[in-house]
Amino acid sequence: MSKKKEKNPVQKTAVAPEEVLEEQAGEAGAVEPEAEPQADTPGEETEEATPEEVEAPTQEQLIPKEQFLRLAAEYDNYRKRTAKEKENLWTDAKADTVQAFLPVYDNLERALKQETADEAYKKGVEMTMSQLKEVFAKLGVTEIEAQGKPFDPNLHNAVMHIEDENLGENVVAQVFQAGFMLGEKVIRFAMVQVAN
Repeated sequence: MSKKKEKNPVQKTAVAPEEVLEEQAGEAGAVEPEAEPQADTPGEETEEATPEEVEAPTQEQLIPKEQFLRLAAEYDNYRKRTAKEKENLWTDAKADTVQAFLPVYDNLERALKQETADEAYKKGVEMTMSQLKEVFAKLGVTEIEAQGKPFDPNLHNAVMHIEDENLGENVVAQVFQAGFMLGEKVIRFAMVQVAN
């Protein structure tokens, strides 16, 4: 029997892992085992999508938006351009119409300068001239002021020069033919004589 005891001097017994942990905790101080993460219930979602998980729009998705923006910009440019062209056409048409009536204005102006004994004739010419001026005013046509004004090559057409000490240099001395404007557009330049 003594031989058997020598062969197996220490009997091995099965030890539960919890017991080992408790022994080690007692030796090294109070250390608690880590808590296991709780399993989520199937109906609950606790994680929210992070910015990395949200997909950025792809190049293929951006192409239709870019095409739409370009098309909208092109249409806006077309609309503005056609509106400006339409306005210019209207202005040009009015200017051409007024220009066609300017010889009538010139003839009435010459008739008013002539001496006549017939008062009814003179009154009729004055009324016709005033009516023509009213029509021009309704169309937005204004006469270019020239007499006694400084010469402006953008408004006046100098056909003669005169030496006159009473007038300053480059001052309009006489108007031979009246000039007209429609807004900012010159329909006809004023034909003038300029003092040197």
